[in-house]
Amino acid sequence: MTRSRTPRRLALLLTVLTALTTLGTATAATAAPATTGTPAAAAAAKPRAGELITVRLDELRPTQAALGHDQIRYKLGRYTSTKDEDRGKPNKKYDDWCEANGQGEAATVRPDARLDKPQRFTCTIPLGQETAESLAAMKTVVVGPRGRLYLTDGHHTFTSFLEMPDGGKNMKIRVRVTDNLSRLSERDFWREMNDRGYLWLRDAADRPITSAQLPTRLGLRTMADDPYRSLVYFTRDIGYRKPDLADGPAPEFLEFFWAQWLRTQPALDPARHDRTDLGTYLALIEDTARAMVALDAGTPLPGSGRTAAELGRLDAFDSKEFAALSAPMTDSKPGKPAYALSYRSAPGCR
Repeated sequence: MTRSRTPRRLALLLTVLTALTTLGTATAATAAPATTGTPAAAAAAKPRAGELITVRLDELRPTQAALGHDQIRYKLGRYTSTKDEDRGKPNKKYDDWCEANGQGEAATVRPDARLDKPQRFTCTIPLGQETAESLAAMKTVVVGPRGRLYLTDGHHTFTSFLEMPDGGKNMKIRVRVTDNLSRLSERDFWREMNDRGYLWLRDAADRPITSAQLPTRLGLRTMADDPYRSLVYFTRDIGYRKPDLADGPAPEFLEFFWAQWLRTQPALDPARHDRTDLGTYLALIEDTARAMVALDAGTPLPGSGRTAAELGRLDAFDSKEFAALSAPMTDSKPGKPAYALSYRSAPGCR
């Protein structure tokens, strides 16, 4: 059966094809210096859809007001740990940087490597040899009035980089431009952004907000904590799975739609559970994932206009993935909640 193509899927395919046309098709995935490079688009006053541009993290404006802070704490806990290196692997932060930069995964990492010194590590895909898959994994921006850059995907990843000692607001990374709406007035710009589904105009308690209430900078201090958003993240690949490239791009704000549904389930309210205790947190995550898979595939999720199946609901609870998620910090490969709680309890951490 032929899968229908939504305007969003067609837009992604168009921008990826445009980027591939600019860069040339990839045929190899060998190690190359992990550098942001200087693509022609970076110097352009008005980058076009599909172009890749190099930006500083402090140039990016959020299109949502809240984050799942425990998701960020997981990242920060893992990035500041040596668990990956102890297993003979590159630290996850370098994999995440390479993926966000359109270059696959980390290949080699020098002992003095830092996120803000990409010449000190390499990625598996050289610049100029990016693939459709590696480009689709990049974070995306829309260019607005006065050339401002509005981040439409990547709030958690880039906030994690920003909060790292070797990252920070001046760290550079490439992003993919999905649209240039700089020609529009402020009023028309925000209307168009909302019409295209680029905005999540809800606060951390799921109350409606206006575009004027969106934060202007990334960060744990500027973006409020939505614990439902973290809870959904921890159920990924256990109760639901994000669509892959073959299925077309995942709906924007997919996890927030799941979070809205969770708010209709009083027993799964994070505030009713001790999320500082690993065992209690894991029990909540398990109950949440099991509630997801128990939904009928055709159940509509609030506000999304999509069914549970369309938002990635799995047919069955994934016990193997849950077992991996449940690993404590004493394990050689801790689970995400263990990293989050370890980081949260560290002195001086938020």
